[in-house]
Amino acid sequence: MEDKIQIISVLFPFIATIVAIAIGGWVITTWLRIKHGYPLDGAWGQALHPSGSKEAVERVKLLTQENAQLRAEIGSIKDRLANVERIVTDDSSRLAREIDNLQITRN
Repeated sequence: MEDKIQIISVLFPFIATIVAIAIGGWVITTWLRIKHGYPLDGAWGQALHPSGSKEAVERVKLLTQENAQLRAEIGSIKDRLANVERIVTDDSSRLAREIDNLQITRN
């Protein structure tokens, strides 16, 4: 009995290491499949594919368009904010000169 316990205590670190390597390999393989767009396998080996209904595809297109519009709007808001920050931080005499120059060029 004591011999069996001693053998198990010697083999346990090796078995635990092999199990940890196998699980780590599975995790890395799954991560690489997801990263590169390969289909995942289910519990019984069947391929799992995301559902791609027409409604979902249309929703993605609409969200992509809305995202592009919002990014453009944020860009224009950043430009306006930069101008406001420039006006606020400039000294008043320089600002007055620029306003006078704008009025002169407008007339």
